[in-house]
Amino acid sequence: MPTERIFHPRLRERLMSADEAAALIQPGETVAMSGFTGSGYPKAVPQALARRIEQVKAAGTPFQVRVLTGASTAPELDGALAKVDGMALRLPFQSDPEARTRINHGRMEYIDMHLSHVAQQTWFGFFGEIDTAVVEVTAIREDGTLVPSTSVGNNKTWLDLARKVILEVNDWQPEGIDGMHDVYYGTARPPHRKPIPLVNPDDRIGERYLRCDPDKVVAVVRTNAPDRNSPFAPIDEASRRIAGYLVEFLQHEIALGRLPGNLLPLQSGVGNIPNAVLAGLADSGLRGLNAYTEVIQDGMLDLLRSGVLASASCTGFALSPAASEEFKRNVEFYRERIIMRTQEISNHPELVRRLGCIAMNGMIEADLYGNVNSTHVMGSRIQNGIGGSGDFARNGFLSVFLSPSTAKHGTISALVPMVSHVDHTEHDVSVIVTEQGLADLRGLSPKQRARTLLAHCVHPDYRDALQDYFDRACRDSFGKHTPHLLQEALSWHQRWLDTGDMRVG
Repeated sequence: MPTERIFHPRLRERLMSADEAAALIQPGETVAMSGFTGSGYPKAVPQALARRIEQVKAAGTPFQVRVLTGASTAPELDGALAKVDGMALRLPFQSDPEARTRINHGRMEYIDMHLSHVAQQTWFGFFGEIDTAVVEVTAIREDGTLVPSTSVGNNKTWLDLARKVILEVNDWQPEGIDGMHDVYYGTARPPHRKPIPLVNPDDRIGERYLRCDPDKVVAVVRTNAPDRNSPFAPIDEASRRIAGYLVEFLQHEIALGRLPGNLLPLQSGVGNIPNAVLAGLADSGLRGLNAYTEVIQDGMLDLLRSGVLASASCTGFALSPAASEEFKRNVEFYRERIIMRTQEISNHPELVRRLGCIAMNGMIEADLYGNVNSTHVMGSRIQNGIGGSGDFARNGFLSVFLSPSTAKHGTISALVPMVSHVDHTEHDVSVIVTEQGLADLRGLSPKQRARTLLAHCVHPDYRDALQDYFDRACRDSFGKHTPHLLQEALSWHQRWLDTGDMRVG
């Protein structure tokens, strides 16, 4: 038998099955759910809701809901609801192939937005009322407060604003996570905002628990199911070289006195290359580092264990199954070194600027002048979303973007004359790194940036063609500040089609 985790007597009386809880969600509702990069999302109610939607539709009645989360979730949520065409709208970030296919086929509306904006825009009423919140927690305490799960995300906002609340209490989540969270209740709407009292990345400024009015809780569902995250690929030679160039650059910045010996707080996007960079830091000789980021992945656990990283602040986890088990086995160790915050604090632009974060994120492509596309293929096919990269890229001390120099097995250059979609303008990009080298774009004019990228980041197979384009653009373009031959620049993206990749999913 699982240990008792529901200590509030009235809420214990509201225990029911996932199907019974899903029956409380009506067509057309706006449903806000917990979850951030495959951690802390509800596991049972979304699947039960998908079954209900399928049954209602089979009887000839339309049934869709609008879904808000913290970021991406997992197949049990996004995948299940997408398969039955149950989501009329989704925000703010997704990574599920079923959802992506429907978005790109025009069957689901999707709002891609900065993660720091979600909570405040919900408070401003931009998305209408929140009808139901479905939130996973680790336990319900005697006073009705909630021990958060392995992500905090926007859960504070969902619980505050929802008309009714469904709680999933997940016995799989480690009880030892109690005390790891820092939920700040000091935010306000303009013009009544006050400075957020966070000075160091490991400061605690809030409460250990989420508040929730017990009268709003209409259902409590007991679950026992793991978070869903995929293992990282082994570090390949390209990723190792990218990591090496970046670590060498950071050490050079320390030698020049532009960075302290323990760097500045690190932010890392999720993926194989950022994880390789973290592994490179483990061998760098640096110690006493801190992270102020949105997601903790395998590499950060490794750095915490080795002492390279002294502390890490986040809003959720993106751990492989093996790392997740490691975290659960040694949760007491990590509880002293990890702080989990709401994403309106973990991604807060003013805090990112004040702390001077070093932002390290992936990209799909960059152009000769340093504009970065991190979300779309051919300018129209969404992959995942901007996530939190924009929060950190625009406001951090250093904004670094990482990518192999080619895609599609070398048939496409990741460096192009003009990106097909702009997520991060040239004004927000400090450094670009590929396996070919590193381009420091700080303090350079547009043409100087182009020459630096051509010299250091472009794959040799594409360097001559890009150099020829740049030379002719400098000679023939309408203006000479940011030289472009517009029609030719955009024609580069025809290469995606020429490879035979015509899929929309």
